[in-house]
Amino acid sequence: MSNALSNPVIESEEHRALRAAVAALAKRYGREYFATVVAEGRHTDELWQEAAKAGYLGVNLPEEYGGGGAGITELSLVLEELGAAGCPLLMLVVSPAICGTVIARFGTEEQKRTLLPGLADGSRKMAFGITEPDAGSNSHRITTTARKDGGDWVLNGRKIFVSGVDIADATLIVGRTEDARTGKLKPCLFIVPRETPGFGRSPVPMELAAPEKQFELTLDDVRLPADALVGEEDAGLLQLFAGLNPERIMTAAFALGMGRYALARAVDYARTRQVWKEPIGAHQALAHPLAQCHIELELAALMMRKAALLYDAGDDMAAGEAANMAKYAAAEAAVHTVDQAVHTLGGNGLTREYGLASLVTAARVARIAPVSREMILNFVSHQSLGLPKSY
Repeated sequence: MSNALSNPVIESEEHRALRAAVAALAKRYGREYFATVVAEGRHTDELWQEAAKAGYLGVNLPEEYGGGGAGITELSLVLEELGAAGCPLLMLVVSPAICGTVIARFGTEEQKRTLLPGLADGSRKMAFGITEPDAGSNSHRITTTARKDGGDWVLNGRKIFVSGVDIADATLIVGRTEDARTGKLKPCLFIVPRETPGFGRSPVPMELAAPEKQFELTLDDVRLPADALVGEEDAGLLQLFAGLNPERIMTAAFALGMGRYALARAVDYARTRQVWKEPIGAHQALAHPLAQCHIELELAALMMRKAALLYDAGDDMAAGEAANMAKYAAAEAAVHTVDQAVHTLGGNGLTREYGLASLVTAARVARIAPVSREMILNFVSHQSLGLPKSY
């Protein structure tokens, strides 16, 4: 990306230094490392551990629990720069951004002391389960229920498209109290350790080439102690969106990094590939679309900065609007940029050598997850514009 975001008014010297340090680390791994890990069915353990040692994984978590004491602003920069080098870490979205944030804000002192240091130093990972097979984007239809049985909680239900359950020590499950089944959504958040009896997982076969696998989860009379509940039983949507807004911001970072990687490959190719007298980048039919992609990525990056700053300032309502807009803008920019990059390279854009073809599928993920672009447009039309709902 250009120097536009390096203006000190927009991005501080500390943020620029963080970008540079993460970029230097990521460059030593790059797309070739990422592709090799995927091909061999491994995980990005080496990169994860080195990023953890440098303090990048827990940069958003409180210092008193081993984190960096910064915010989602800084964590989003880490993910963006990893993605720009071609080796994003999806579990950054899930483990420190969603689970770490929720526990830091609403967990008990015991939960914080037990979980946050491991999330911060990378020795512990957590997954996040909200989506259900029959609920889709309608989180008000969540049917995973939690009922009290003496001093315990008993969970029953199913989840789908849960990332990294096989490498996570525990999963933060979104359920609802049984008496709220037919009423307004009152989400409750539970920490479910991986080997808990009744907690089953099965992989979902995906066309997506990624180190992190997707799983369907079953919860069959999963019995949990009282301290598995994070936050208040009746706190409702506040606790849930404390995790979902960072998820949207981090998805924007994921998409931005991917778009920047694709654009850099395309620009380098267009600058050097010569078919006629001049390099193909001299032709406006290729130069202008790439310039347009650059503009779209820059605009999305600014909205992501805004969303992260609002969230870190504690303005949950404004952050929710900005986070949805940032995720929408970054996803659209990434899809457009990847498509244009592949087109710029022609047949080479579909070869393994140039590392762009797999991004065609990956870029679509940002449009779909964690919430579809249509649901974001619904949010903006209702919340921002005050238009009536159709559902």
